[in-house]
Amino acid sequence: MTRPSPFGHPFLLGFDEIEQALDRVSKVANDGYPPYNIERLPRTDREPERLRITLAVAGFTREQLDVMLEEKQLLVRGRQVEDRERHFLHRGIAARQFQRAFLLADGMEVMGADLSNGLLSIDLVRPEPERVVRRIDILARD
Repeated sequence: MTRPSPFGHPFLLGFDEIEQALDRVSKVANDGYPPYNIERLPRTDREPERLRITLAVAGFTREQLDVMLEEKQLLVRGRQVEDRERHFLHRGIAARQFQRAFLLADGMEVMGADLSNGLLSIDLVRPEPERVVRRIDILARD
């Protein structure tokens, strides 16, 4: 038995992409690493209102991190290589890989990324859409 879709209502035309995005988000495996914050930064004289994603990536260098935009997904990957020359008496900090995906809404743009003090910050902005008002001509077919 299949569950009815909330987007199957006849008044919700063209919202099937939202349903697909929700399915995609629910299937993403999430182990909680690395931890992250998402904050809204207010508009200033020089900057528009924006979102900032901050990931805790202590121990990763800039070369070991990738930030990519694929379609509507922002992907952040980290790859550390095991240093075979080091001999640990205790290993509490593991060299591990991760991939974190964020699904972006239409129109979202990545402004840039910054790595500082073990925190990777990625700024996103959604430009103000211009208001479109258009008259639709009605044809008379008699």
